[in-house]
Parts: sequence; C-alpha cells; structure tokens
Amino acid sequence: MDKEKIIKNYNDYVIPSYRKQNLIFVKGQGSYLWDIDGKKYLDFFPGWAVSGLGHCPPLVVERIKEQVELLIHLSNNYYHPWQAILAEKLSKLSFDGKVFFCNSGAEANEAAIKLTRLYGRKKGRYKIISMENSFHGRTLATVTMTGQKKYNEMFEPLPEGFIYAKFNDFHDLISKIDSKVAGIILELIQGEGGVNVVDQDYLKKVKDLCEKQDLLLIFDEVQTGFGRTGEFFAYQLFKIEPDIMTLAKTIGGGFPMGAMIAKREIADLMGPGTHASTFGGSPLACACCLGVIETIEKENLLVNVKNMGEYLKKKLEELKEEFKSIKRIKGIGLMLAFELEKDGNQLVDICSKNGLLINCTHTNVIRIMPAINVKKEEIDQAVEILKKSLREAEI
Repeated sequence: MDKEKIIKNYNDYVIPSYRKQNLIFVKGQGSYLWDIDGKKYLDFFPGWAVSGLGHCPPLVVERIKEQVELLIHLSNNYYHPWQAILAEKLSKLSFDGKVFFCNSGAEANEAAIKLTRLYGRKKGRYKIISMENSFHGRTLATVTMTGQKKYNEMFEPLPEGFIYAKFNDFHDLISKIDSKVAGIILELIQGEGGVNVVDQDYLKKVKDLCEKQDLLLIFDEVQTGFGRTGEFFAYQLFKIEPDIMTLAKTIGGGFPMGAMIAKREIADLMGPGTHASTFGGSPLACACCLGVIETIEKENLLVNVKNMGEYLKKKLEELKEEFKSIKRIKGIGLMLAFELEKDGNQLVDICSKNGLLINCTHTNVIRIMPAINVKKEEIDQAVEILKKSLREAEI
C-alpha cells in the first residue's frame, strides 16, 4: 500500500479523533523510527512514554515470542503464573499492597475512582479532588477528573463528584474539602499539564491532611512510573507513600497494559462483582511487564535515567543561554521540558522535518521524554537537531 493510499484509507475509514503529522512509520528499534521511505528519525517522545525502553526492546520481544505460542489470553476467573509473579513483584517494588490489572491509564484511574467510592461509601463520601492542569484519561469519569476544560467541557453535563484545586496551593486545596470528599488524586509531575513538578512541602501537607481526615491519597504515576524520574516510581523521590497508585504506559514496554496498586487494608473492598477488565493482566501482558522490569534491573536503568537526565538538562540549559525565547527548563530525570515565549507547534514540525520527534503541550511547552535507556550520543544528536530547528523557526 503506497503513502497516498494509506492516508486515503485513514481519511475514509478511521474516525479522526487524533491530530496527525504527515508521517508514516513502518519500523522501530531502540530510540529510532523509520518511515515508509526509509528515513530515520530519533524519537524523543516515544508514544507518550509507552515505549519507555525504546521501540521493540529485545527482552520484551523475546517474552512475547515465548508466550504467544503458549497462551495469549485467559479469563480472570482462572489463575495463571505470570499474573501471580507480577503482582508480587509490583508490590515489593512499591508498597505493601494488592494489584488490579487492566489495559490503560484511564482504566487504572477508573479503578481508583471506584475503590475510593467504595472506601467512602459508609460515611456517605464520594467526591474526589484532582488538580487544575491535571490529566487522568479519556473515559467520561477520568476526563471529568482531568482539570482542563479543553478536554471535558464538550462532554457536559459531566458526572458529579469531582472537584478541582490549584496545583501546589495548599490553602486552595483546604478550601475545597467538605464532608463528601473521599480522596485526593494528583500527578507528581503533571505531564499534559505542562511538566509541572509537585512541591515537597505541599505534598507532605497533603499526606498529613489525608491521614487526619481519613481521605485516600492517590498518585497517578501513569507517565512517571517505571523509572522515568530515576526511581522506579516517582513517589519514592519524595518519600511519601500513596494509598493508591495507578500505572500504565512504560509498564508493558509497548504492549497495552495498566495497573492499580492499593494498600492491603483497602484493596479487598474491591471484591467479586465490583470491577473487572476482560483483557486485564493477560498472560501475554504480564510476560511483557516482567520483561520490562527485568530489563530495568539488569541494565541498571535507574542510574542511567539519573545520569542522562542530568546531562540532558545541562544541554537544555545551554540551549536556553543561546536562545532567549526559552524561558525555563522543567522536570525531573528524563521527563523534561522547556517553556517558550511563543507557540511551540511550529518547532515540533521543523524538528520532525529534521529527523527528531518531540511534543508540544499547553501551546508553548516542548516535552522531551526519551527512552530511559537513551545514550549520551543520542542526546547530543537530539540537541543538535533542536539547535538547528530553533534557528530555522527563528525562535
């Protein structure tokens, strides 16, 4: 099928719910993608961090090949070894809890909403406070929980029970608490919201508030989890444990997967009949996730994230010195961004033309989130393309 036919088929048969760049990719390996014409691109925003180990990570590919010939899917009414092994592994990597398996971050956050309501039910509590500029998914409940009108106002009337507070503003959060609030959810680094990092002092106050008022503290680590910040989970940087944590993206190494981990004392509220996910935690998905964990541990990738994150941030700071339209550098580890004084979408397009894939959010925030096994020479290549593209964009 040639390029024109592929694009025509999309226009004729695929619902246009995504903005697309005029790129057709057919192959990926590590930090690189190749388009249909054979042109090579450096991918520094691999699938919104889904391909957190790069494209087609060898151990995950090996696990897929092994498992796909044995058992692809199994009803969750039965047991299989990989889910049992993975649940224990995730609990030991994080906090003492139990795991619900699903297919995406939105599903993981839906599970967190349900568990929070089950927890608050006896006291008549059901509301959840989320943060302005947050992003939690595209289902009707999770898009309502997302604190950005551009994502949810078109679907009004929205489900009740969600309140928004200003990120990193404890006084505003306190003002939103009432007798119906059951939990508070936040991202430790707001990705879609502009790569905004939570303040340590604010987070400690939120934790203390939840303990005093018997509220559940939920961390959405869909994008920050699995090594992105230099710890396995971002909350470990701040040394504050949640009651519930949601995961997806890098967890499957490119294969669709999500999970919710809940502390043991609340997890069993979600008994038989309360929630389900037909494809969640399949043998194939669990084999992929175990391959991801094994790769992170064997290749010492948490250290790589810290080292390469520092190096990339230094290179971006050097760009900021050269290009005065770069206002500031934000982020932790390999979840970084720079904020421009003007619209950044033109820069994204020029970078694509020059062979670098990045992302723009909030109009002027350029997100740079390479694979966590990125190499120094790949960062150097990316920065050179950025420099060239910034000049072409006259930014």
